[in-house]
Amino acid sequence: METAEKMVQEEKFSYDGYQVVRGEFFAHTYEPSITFNNSKVYVNTACLNRMPTVEYIQILINQQTKKLVVRPCGEDEKDSFRWCSNTGKRRPRQITCRIFYAKLVEMMQWNPMYRYKLLGKMITANSEQLYIFDLTATEVYQHIRQGEGKVENSRTPVFPSEWQNQFGLPVEEHRKQLQINIFDGYTVFGMKDTCSREKG
Repeated sequence: METAEKMVQEEKFSYDGYQVVRGEFFAHTYEPSITFNNSKVYVNTACLNRMPTVEYIQILINQQTKKLVVRPCGEDEKDSFRWCSNTGKRRPRQITCRIFYAKLVEMMQWNPMYRYKLLGKMITANSEQLYIFDLTATEVYQHIRQGEGKVENSRTPVFPSEWQNQFGLPVEEHRKQLQINIFDGYTVFGMKDTCSREKG
């Protein structure tokens, strides 16, 4: 007869000295992400799958906290745009946004020739479901020059230099980062697509 495993009660355990390992250090195919590359922005399929009825969104930026929010909205709301294909099988759309991309690159001091990918979290705030992304926590994919002058994106990400000697944030700081007022100081950005706006 099997005996139940005894649970050890540790009275003196403390999170002091522990760091929460960054999600960026793990494989995350099924985690929500947003990518900026070549004056375009697009989310991954995981974002669409978690909001299966959403077709239009707004992007909000907080310049003080360097956070980006993807907010579902109606087609007729100001500065809304379609984030997925208008077909039976929903796929992410790459949205051309040269002015927004240039402003974001300038604000974050990014290299406009690189690809930047950010992991996000779905949260509920003010009775709305949103995605929130930390613009300072990016995976950077540099361009590699191949033979005959061909340039391709690297498949290996480069992380911010300050991450080099840490696994992540201390537990208490990590908790505080989750306690945010989503709309405090946010600016809504409209995307301009090079194609005519899809209806349907």
